[in-house]
Amino acid sequence: MPLLEPKPEALRPNAARSASHDRVLDGRAAGTPEPLRGELTALLGPEKVLWKVSDLVKYASDASPYRFVPQVVVVPEDIDDISAILSYAHGKGREVVFRAAGTSLNGQAQGEDILVDVRHHWTGVEVLDDGAQARIRPGTTVMRANATLARYGRLLGPDPASAIACTIGGVVANNASGMTAGTTRNSYRTVSSLTFVLPSGTIVDTADPAADELLAHAEPRLCEGLLALKAEIEADAELTARIRAKYEIKNTNGYRLDAFLDGSTPVQILRGLMVGSEGTFGFISEVVFDTLPLDRNVSSALLFFPSLTAAAAAVPRFNEAGAIAVELMDGNTLRASVSVQGVPADWAELPKETAALLVEFRAPDEPGQEAYERAAAAVVKRLDLVAPVASVTNEFTRETKAISGYWKARKAFVTAVGGSRPSGTTLITEDFAVPPSQLADACESLLRLQAEHGFDAAVAGHAAHGNLHFLLAFDAAKPSDVDRYAAFMDDFCRLTVERFDGSLKAEHATGRNIAPFLELEWGPKATELMWRTKQAIDPDGVLAPRIVLDRDPKAHLRGLKTIPEVELIADPCIECGFCEPTCPSEDLTTTPRQRIVLRREMMRQPNGSPVETELLDAYGYDAVDTCAGDSTCKLACPVGIDTGAMMKDFRHQRHSPREERIAALTAKNFKAVEASARLAVAAADRIGDRLLETVTGLARKAVRPDLVPEWLPEIPGAAARKLPRTSRVGASAVYYPACVNRIFGGPDGHRGPSLPQAVVAVSARAGKPVWIPEDVAGTCCATIWHSKGYDEANVVMANRIVEAAWGWTAGGRLPLVVDASSCTLGIAHEVVPYLTDENRELHRELSIVDSLVWAADELLPELTILRKTGSAVLHPTCSMQHLGDVEQLRAVAEACAEEVVVPDDAGCCAFAGDRGMLHKELTASATAKEAAEVNSREYDAYLSANRMCEIGMDRATGREYHSVLMELERATRP
Repeated sequence: MPLLEPKPEALRPNAARSASHDRVLDGRAAGTPEPLRGELTALLGPEKVLWKVSDLVKYASDASPYRFVPQVVVVPEDIDDISAILSYAHGKGREVVFRAAGTSLNGQAQGEDILVDVRHHWTGVEVLDDGAQARIRPGTTVMRANATLARYGRLLGPDPASAIACTIGGVVANNASGMTAGTTRNSYRTVSSLTFVLPSGTIVDTADPAADELLAHAEPRLCEGLLALKAEIEADAELTARIRAKYEIKNTNGYRLDAFLDGSTPVQILRGLMVGSEGTFGFISEVVFDTLPLDRNVSSALLFFPSLTAAAAAVPRFNEAGAIAVELMDGNTLRASVSVQGVPADWAELPKETAALLVEFRAPDEPGQEAYERAAAAVVKRLDLVAPVASVTNEFTRETKAISGYWKARKAFVTAVGGSRPSGTTLITEDFAVPPSQLADACESLLRLQAEHGFDAAVAGHAAHGNLHFLLAFDAAKPSDVDRYAAFMDDFCRLTVERFDGSLKAEHATGRNIAPFLELEWGPKATELMWRTKQAIDPDGVLAPRIVLDRDPKAHLRGLKTIPEVELIADPCIECGFCEPTCPSEDLTTTPRQRIVLRREMMRQPNGSPVETELLDAYGYDAVDTCAGDSTCKLACPVGIDTGAMMKDFRHQRHSPREERIAALTAKNFKAVEASARLAVAAADRIGDRLLETVTGLARKAVRPDLVPEWLPEIPGAAARKLPRTSRVGASAVYYPACVNRIFGGPDGHRGPSLPQAVVAVSARAGKPVWIPEDVAGTCCATIWHSKGYDEANVVMANRIVEAAWGWTAGGRLPLVVDASSCTLGIAHEVVPYLTDENRELHRELSIVDSLVWAADELLPELTILRKTGSAVLHPTCSMQHLGDVEQLRAVAEACAEEVVVPDDAGCCAFAGDRGMLHKELTASATAKEAAEVNSREYDAYLSANRMCEIGMDRATGREYHSVLMELERATRP
């Protein structure tokens, strides 16, 4: 063991706790039992079998209120692996559940035996026929697919609110629709073809002209069974009419029986049945979608009404006017949305009875947009709208930022409202549909029913399609609360079916919580046909048992998860998974959601239990060490949970007093540390990479990998000892070269001015000279210590830099321009909690400007571009995302290059200062997709605006990245 390896006990929860009834039992502390573990390892290889109890726990939760701990998690790479897993399950009598994003709201992504992760190796988008179609792999998120299609002026039909995280496989398997899809743009209507693996292992490509012939040869009994069911349904005129009627409104409850009516051959029937089958019929390995036009002329309004029923009554009018989306939000939803960045603060004061409609029209051109706006205005004129708070305008707008804000608030419904629920409560998300003409009546009945059962729920939904969502919070640890939920569900389901003839699941699919009510909605004849369909396709019941079909009337009460209180910063988490695609460690160790899920399991355990001990042993590396600390999870989370900040606090908890003192000394003596680091980098050029890699590797083994950086060949040479000469007289801004740019030089192959020289030169050319203070050495943005959780050192440097900056800028009269985005973020925001009261006042007077903003907003308008490079690819850093500077990066790059590309897979590089040198596997994993996209073609320039991120991308791609400010200097050089 390394000399300074931290003890896992440092992360043991301190809060008082008792054993929870749904804790993982001691007998499972060893993880996957034998022979299951050994057999699957022999079958697939050790790297594809996750067996530790920490692996099982982190996959046990999804966005639903349920929790089931699998026996094992496997991570297949290709269809051969899928076939092998299914064959094994058949032979051993085991069960299989497929899981991609885990954003399902009804427990579809959970299994109690073999859980198959199909997110990690199953991404990719191939555009066909100039965008008219797209071939997409199941682990690809909807947002990622649409980013590619947008270049062709196209998009997918399904548009769920969880598009940032949900994957194509889950969207098709649940027939998820969203804001605009309705019954005409959902997966069932827009999927052109599927490739899937049946439970038997047979692979079917529905686009293959010979598919039916091949299937008849491989699965004759299945083909006969499907055709027999088709004939039986078509012979029953009453049943046929009932099936057609059920799909006139949104409905994802049960299997798509209309597939038997729409398909004429077994393959065509299977293509329809696979949509909405929730993983119970097979594994979808590839989807070809018919895409839709991306109408870019958008007009939207957020209209406020005195009540939910008044808002619902206005919906048909907007439908008639041609609105593509009419979204309903009640008062609870609107008020909870205040937690979402960008939502007006005065929404918190909205009366409880208030409701709003988000109405949107989309047109392909200006005349079409104007026609829609006239129709919308005519509707609005006839409405009695209210403006309870100052921010309400009740007007249509074309402004992109405003429209984006409206949708951000709407899409945060589940997470924002869920995040504001009472601590320790479980969240249930219900989803139903009624004929749109009965929406107002349904709203009134729902509110009355909720009040009867003591629920103060939030309501929102796709009102244009009669589709409502509502949330219920209760304590699953209290039997009385579970009984109250059970009674509500009985009454709610009867109300929906018997009064409105509605759908108990409009778009979230049946799942565990509606399976017991399937027959109530469909009746015994249709329900039995669904059971017989399952028997025909999966006779051994291998795939996802109890997910769609379950004869247990109380199945929806089994497996409800408790939500123990954890650290305050993470406690609001509802485990939705929106954070996961942004997380640099998602393909390496754990995601933000999983870090919180593991922490909650620790809180379910009695102190010192075998399971807690195993979880703590794994948590140090899997959660704390391999967190990049970039906090992009905060940006993706609708309620702003910063799991990165929690991991930094855990790092602090693991430090010994001696480590804290040493770190503080480095901060106090940073001028010497900085000079020594620059000398060491310079010396490294003479020593050679191989020797340095060996020496640092040995030191890491002896001391601790998280303390000693590993030397990487991509580390550049030293920066010049002296910074460029500048004058304070006549300066338009104070220029602060970040310490990383005072220590490291530019790319080895770069010929031209250094970054500090470039910033000085280009500012002067624009007539806005900058001044570099003579005493910048020894100062820093404090991120070095902040990222590692060294609080005492962070306090030292945070206060030093603010005091220095206040003096340099003459009390904030000049802006402070910082040439590394992470350092801008550090000085502008991250230092604030560590400042004294006096220095916090000084900080408020400072104007801290990122060099990208300085260049784009202040310099570009005054510069003459004399030459451009051909093409440039950009790496927007996570700090730019936090600062909102990505558009400025693009603007400067577009001034310097004829073609500018931001990779669709661009994300945090996870180099994170020196974390990429402490855990190079983290950066390798985080950058893999972006690097593959970058290296798919050649570019003339590789640009970013943060030296350590540039080094990380150098290592990932084998290219040489440099600051866009250096490129701007070249483009404007006389």
